[in-house]
Formats: sequence, C-alpha cells, structure tokens
Amino acid sequence: MKVYTFSEARQRLADVLNIARTEEVVIKRRGGESFSIIFRKGEKSPFDVKGIKTKATTKDILNAVKKSREHKGR
Repeated sequence: MKVYTFSEARQRLADVLNIARTEEVVIKRRGGESFSIIFRKGEKSPFDVKGIKTKATTKDILNAVKKSREHKGR
C-alpha cells in the first residue's frame, strides 16, 4: 500500500493511478481524512457480443425485418 499526501497525489496523479492498478493507494488530507484508490476493471457492455457467421445477405435480413413488421400491424 502506497500513501501520498493530497499535494503529492495531485502533482503525480497519473503515476498514482498507474500504481493503483497493482496495489491500494491512500491519499491523506491535512485534516486527517484518508481516501483509498482501488483499481476497478471496466464492465463489458451488454452489446459487446461475439458475432456469428451466416450466409444471409443484407437483402435477406431486410426482407425478414419487413416481414416481421407486417405481422405486427395485424
């Protein structure tokens, strides 16, 4: 665990964040408050899905969409 004063952390923010990737970093303020910086790996988007291979053409897909919309209108 690395400990920095607020002033040190502010001056070396990029370094502090890089260190936080591998260990906890604590920043202490003059009034005695302490704050921990912990690295969190970003969450994946729900739209980040693996693609599939298909022989469908753009025309096939557009026709399928058109056909599905026609059935909803009934």
